[in-house]
Amino acid sequence: RSHIPLSGRNPALQEALGIRPHVLVMNKMDLADPRRQPVSAGAGPGGGQRWCHRQPCPCSLQVVPMVASLVAEGPRYHRAESSEHNILVIGVPNVGKSSLINSLRRLHLKKGKATAVGGEPGVTKAVLSRIQVCEKPLMYLVDTPGVLPPRLGDVEMGMKLALCGAIRDHLVGEDVMADYLLYTLNKQQQFGYVQRYRLGQPCDHIEALLKHVALTQGRTQRVKVLTGTGNVNMMMLNYPAAAYEFLRDFRAGRLGRVTLD
Repeated sequence: RSHIPLSGRNPALQEALGIRPHVLVMNKMDLADPRRQPVSAGAGPGGGQRWCHRQPCPCSLQVVPMVASLVAEGPRYHRAESSEHNILVIGVPNVGKSSLINSLRRLHLKKGKATAVGGEPGVTKAVLSRIQVCEKPLMYLVDTPGVLPPRLGDVEMGMKLALCGAIRDHLVGEDVMADYLLYTLNKQQQFGYVQRYRLGQPCDHIEALLKHVALTQGRTQRVKVLTGTGNVNMMMLNYPAAAYEFLRDFRAGRLGRVTLD
């Protein structure tokens, strides 16, 4: 049985979910290093927990049968007066909860998206109405805002969550996140960024990398300088924009398949 690192899950939910059947969906496994992926599949400690790998189609095909099986096998969920399945979708921010619901809806009902999605945390701001995703069995999913522990005692865990988009970038700082990302890539000997940015060799200093990215990607900004003879407009390298470019390339998989844990 494989163990999922705590940085990929909200530990506060484990106690609540441990006694209930649930499906754990691991999203975007195509972006993970295949040498560091969990490989087990089967019942876990949650009394019916399943591991569901890869995204989007194989995962979507498995979710509905898994949920139907878990509900049917759980005596406390048998309700003669109502045969419908009502499922709550929960997880850390920006892991694809809304995308999963839309994918299931397209797959089983041939309908368009029912809930908004985005590439940053906080798109879903409130618990929405039930969204039908399947006719047989009749199944409704409820989308929820992402949840995190109120405090992250482990700084490194927080950095990993931020790199994955679970925390808004500006709350941590794009430059700090870019520095940690470069450290992690070098530590794991993941040198896809060298080829991506056409560097001669791996780089140990984030300032040098961001300068190169800003120059090659044209990330500049106009700055007004006050002088004794008047105002002068100067073009300067935009390091925050270069840091964001670095983070965006990582999240899109353009720096290679990387697993932070």
